[in-house]
Amino acid sequence: MRYEGILSQRVQDLKPSGIRKFFDLLQEMEDTISLGVGEPDFQTPWHIRDAGVYSLEKGFTRYTSNAGLIELRREISGYMRRHYDLSYDPNGQILVTVGGSEGLDLAFRALINPGDEVIIPVPSFVCYAPLVEMASGVPIFLEMKAENEFRVTPEELSALITPKTKALLLPFPSNPTGGIMERSDLEALAKVLEGTDIMVVSDEIYAELTYDGLHHVSMANIPGMYDRTIVINGLSKSHSMTGWRMGYACAPNPIIAQMTKLHQFGIMSAPTTSQYAAVEALRNGDEDVAKMREEYDGRRRFLVKGLRDLGLNCFEPKGAFYVFPCIRSTGLSSDDFCEQLLLSQHVAVISGSAFGPGGEGFVRCCYAASMHDLTEALARIGTFLESVKK
Repeated sequence: MRYEGILSQRVQDLKPSGIRKFFDLLQEMEDTISLGVGEPDFQTPWHIRDAGVYSLEKGFTRYTSNAGLIELRREISGYMRRHYDLSYDPNGQILVTVGGSEGLDLAFRALINPGDEVIIPVPSFVCYAPLVEMASGVPIFLEMKAENEFRVTPEELSALITPKTKALLLPFPSNPTGGIMERSDLEALAKVLEGTDIMVVSDEIYAELTYDGLHHVSMANIPGMYDRTIVINGLSKSHSMTGWRMGYACAPNPIIAQMTKLHQFGIMSAPTTSQYAAVEALRNGDEDVAKMREEYDGRRRFLVKGLRDLGLNCFEPKGAFYVFPCIRSTGLSSDDFCEQLLLSQHVAVISGSAFGPGGEGFVRCCYAASMHDLTEALARIGTFLESVKK
């Protein structure tokens, strides 16, 4: 049977994730060190796991409200107010999703009509453009530059706006670069958006992971932007809960109503056990987050210094848990660098080209790994770099 004529052409045209091929190679090798997986290496704190177990013991295994447990939505509301000075009504402005990825999918599908353009800063996480395309939209790439610390500038944004522009995606703190946008940066973008109906989808999944005394600012905090910003967040990175699939979206009532409708038909409700665990995480997990952030910060500084000492030009990230060194000095493409490093030294990093235009010439290294592994990885990378020079 010829499935090409049966399967959706739109889905067939989507490019597979550029990250997966390195993971596939990794599975076949021994004595490997992975700096590739964008996942905390900490266990979910015990009191959060215990809350999930307790919910099972009590038989709390039925569907919840489509929007999520009201108890959880109240905790999200309090968390957003306490941490980011943002006020969202748990009755109508908050939706609990299956991870932040579902929240992004719902946001794009709720906004986009066929042919609408969404401006996506790159390099950035691999799911954004495919999600826009699956919603019948057109991704427009804004290439961020290392010399601008991988920030979006108002000039770059203004140059890409057309009558078809429906939304701007803001993926900060950034995966893969670790770049952030400070208040002044966001204020400059807000001025560009004045007088338009362009919406902002703000992926803030790494909002709790900022360093050097910097505190995350949401576009929704900027005057005039609250009503046109959809905030996507979750507990995967901040509370080390990737497998629990706990995300949430915060936005004005009319937007959340449409996102909830899509969620209702496609998902029904997020996992009940995970929701009870999330209540505990948001209510009593601030200290856990602070401890993990402190540990990441030490690793961040160690890895940046180590890569620079090896001769790689490395932007100092201010958020998330990635560094994005430039490898152009080796003369290798990003794909070749990653493949040869993996095959010769059994160290996995991710090609910058996997993250869209602007990523070529860089690789992503995740420092959600032990100091022992980071130390050994740097030694092996050093050996590899020496072999490339020869």
